[in-house]
Amino acid sequence: MFHGSIVALVTPMTSTGEVDKSRWLALLDWHLVQGSDGVVVAGTTGESVTLTADEFAWLLSSAVERADGRMKVLAGTGASSTAEAIERTRLAAQFSPDAALVVVPAYNRPSQRGLDAHFRAVADAAGIPVVLYNVPSRTAVDLLPETSLRLNEHDNIVAIKEAVGTADRLAELRAGGMPVLSGDDPTCCERMLEGADGVISVAANVIPAQFARLCRHALAGEADRARTENSRFSELYDFLSVESNPVPVKWLLAQMGRIGPGIRLPLVDLDERFHGRGRALMNELPLDVAADVA
Repeated sequence: MFHGSIVALVTPMTSTGEVDKSRWLALLDWHLVQGSDGVVVAGTTGESVTLTADEFAWLLSSAVERADGRMKVLAGTGASSTAEAIERTRLAAQFSPDAALVVVPAYNRPSQRGLDAHFRAVADAAGIPVVLYNVPSRTAVDLLPETSLRLNEHDNIVAIKEAVGTADRLAELRAGGMPVLSGDDPTCCERMLEGADGVISVAANVIPAQFARLCRHALAGEADRARTENSRFSELYDFLSVESNPVPVKWLLAQMGRIGPGIRLPLVDLDERFHGRGRALMNELPLDVAADVA
């Protein structure tokens, strides 16, 4: 159902922190032209936890309308509260995205039985397909493969975004018949060569055409071409983790002229000590800089 390069899209904001609607629509158009296979609206990279319901609704409805079936649209609807995740997923369903991306509940650290019950409750109520999202580095809980595979038996759960980027994790999930999207840019090339269906990527915000090409090579089993392409992005992968996502990627996109400088507290602008490294990276990568960059 989902494959290739799916962009964990940033939410453009003005310097005063308002959603920048014109930049948002321009980003969607850019990714359509660049060949991205899909976008995630209001995921972690989109600062989901700081968006209001009205903002979420506008971002998602406009993305579905703009994509018009030409690329997949997933809505980030996860929450630490099961009731809140159900409410946000039902809101998303009103705009008919291709799926809801539902992250493991953060902070409250449920057991595996609790995770099973949480995701089943969301999937039962969703009205749209559900993609699980496991990212222990942010949630402090690991959705284990045996739990994921039980959940995969639910008719409305269609895949998992797995940020544990090990070959063993992928092999266990694939052996159980679960479609897997990598959630880890540095290892996604190898995981796709081993059977992952694609990646939900932060780096693809910056190099969408190149990342889509990498995914095509990997999914076609063209290992040498995929690895050669991937090796060009190692410095980008490192830079995108110098501070919490999406701080570095929003800084790069602002430097490229794709978005404005806005980001919402408690996140703040990229520390100045990383600016020189970021500018050097921009000189090394074949970036598609917008014409209106300052």
